[in-house]
Order: sequence, then C-alpha cells, then structure tokens
Amino acid sequence: MVTGNGGRRIGCPGRNDVPHPARPTVTLHDVAAAAGVSVSTASRVLGGSSRTVAPEYMERVLAAAATLRYTADASARAMRRGSDAIALVADDLTTASIGLVVAAMEREARTVDAFVTVASTAGTPERQLETVRLMCALRPRALVLTSSRINADVLDGRLLRELLAYQRDGGRVVIFGDTDMPFDTISVENRASAAAIGTYLAGTGHRRATILAGAAERANVSARAAGFTDGLVQGGLDPDDIQVVNCEVSRRGGFETIGRLLAGGPLRADALVCANDVIAIGAMSALRAAGIRVPLDVSVTGFDDIPLATDVTPRLTTVAVPLARIGRDAIRLALGGPGEPRRTTERGELVVRDSTRPGT
Repeated sequence: MVTGNGGRRIGCPGRNDVPHPARPTVTLHDVAAAAGVSVSTASRVLGGSSRTVAPEYMERVLAAAATLRYTADASARAMRRGSDAIALVADDLTTASIGLVVAAMEREARTVDAFVTVASTAGTPERQLETVRLMCALRPRALVLTSSRINADVLDGRLLRELLAYQRDGGRVVIFGDTDMPFDTISVENRASAAAIGTYLAGTGHRRATILAGAAERANVSARAAGFTDGLVQGGLDPDDIQVVNCEVSRRGGFETIGRLLAGGPLRADALVCANDVIAIGAMSALRAAGIRVPLDVSVTGFDDIPLATDVTPRLTTVAVPLARIGRDAIRLALGGPGEPRRTTERGELVVRDSTRPGT
C-alpha cells in the first residue's frame, strides 16, 4: 500500500478491498413469476390486503418471496396508501419522562399495527418547523408534537400553516403540551399540581424553601416553579423566605446548582423543591456528597414520578404525572376521526415518600 499526498491511501487493493456484488433487486413481478400467479395476487398476499386469496396461491407466493428474499418496498407502499408510521416530534428525547410517554405510544400503536418514529428538535421553533416539514413529506399516518409550549404565531404562523396543510391532506395532528393551536391537545396542569407540594411542605412545618426551577424559557417547569411558590405562600411562608434558582433541567443541573449554592455558605432552606425528579436526584447526590442529610437536614421534592424516584435513597416525594396514560391517549387521538379539536387536561397527584420530613 502506498501513501500519496496528504496521507491518502492509493494503489493496490488487497483481498478484502474487492467490493461484494450488490444483491439484485427482487421485484413483485419476480415473485409473481416464480409463484406462477398474477402480480395482483402476489400484491394481495404480500401487501396485507383484506381481499381473500386461495390458500394454495398464498403458500406459493410466500414460498417464492422467501426463496428470492423479497422485501416489500415500504416507501412505495406509503406513496400509494399512506404510511403506518405515527411521527413523534419532541423537544428532548433524553428525558426520563418523555421516555415513558414514547414507550406508551409504541405499545398503543402496535395494537393497530402502526409504529412510532421519533425526532428531537431541542425545543427551538426553527428546528420544530424544519422537522415537521420533513416528517410531513414522509406522509406519516399522524403527527404528535410534544413541547412545553407551542404558540400559533411562532415564526409568523409558518409552523401552524404547515400543520394545517398536513391535516388538510388527511393527516392527524396531536399536541402534548400547552398550545393555542386548533388541534387535539393533551396538557398537564403544572401550576395547580405543583401547588400541592408547596402546601404540603408548609403544612409540615417547613419555613424556608429553595426552588430549583429549571430553565426560565421552558413553560412547563416555569409553571411548576410558580405553583410551588403559590402553595408555599398560601401555607404561610413569607415570600422573602422563598429562593428561586434557575438551572439546567437535568441531573447535572441539580448537582451543580447545589454545589454552587453550598460554595456560598450553608443552604438558606429546610426544603429543596425541584422542578422535576432528575433535578431532585442530582441535588440529593450533591447534598449527600456535602454531608447534608435528607430529610433530617433538608427535605427534597421532585415532579413527574419517574421509576427512578422509588429507587433512590431516600425515596423521593414527588408529584405523579400519568405519563403512560398521556402517551396512550395521544395515540388514540392520533388514530381517531376528524372533528372539533379535543382538549384534555391532566393533573398530577402528590406522592409522599421518605425524602421529606413529616410534620411534628
């Protein structure tokens, strides 16, 4: 082997450098000819048609397809009759909560022989529009968007126009999140649900709270921070004794934020109220590393009730959001018929565990 200018390899191919011949494309016509049937009969067998085919013809077509290693052209089939895919466009696919939603969507989609494809947008309107355009071009059966907030006037209404055009072409649109768009919607009463934690903490004697509020630009966690404050104040806390700190919505965000707070001195709180469970779990790790006991020195709460909330020590007090039901219902709406937009609102339930100090 010789190295030429710039280090590029040139020269003699070795035994392993010889390309393998591509497997010839097998068409439906080839299968029909091998089975001795018409192309329409082969299509009915391999395309999942509801029309009856005689058992002997079905066996011959299936045997020929197996022998020839025939694979149905899914993209061509989609162009003829639309895809079996339900496209999910989400802000962030790495969070535990959206993972529960996606898993429930997949389970429900399988009941009707559909499947879920996913794409992430990082929550930016430009990426949302770009991704929706790409997904719509692939003609999915339905489109589900999940985002903390999607406004009809975003990008001068271009996203809304794209979704309306897709719907006019026969697609279905469902949104999981807060929106003013005219589509089927499932949302969570984040503020009211979060207020229950504030009320509980105040009622159990906590008098100084620090709220790890997540990112200020994310509508869902911002609403939760406002709800925590509502409940704490209604329970008797002075607003001056409530500290609100923004952070990255992740385990690292909780861990690093507690580290920064402790670097400035002792915590100014007997309750640490977190915008979601992963922030709370990161915060508890930082507290443990600093020798601060939960809940003896400080109580900690989360939001969402992901499975890990019961695996950590101490088990996390949180607000349970019915994420699996939301995923299931989103698919049911996506598979439903046209009609006036349906709006469903879910409310979380307080789940008290070991990470909060009971009242005295």
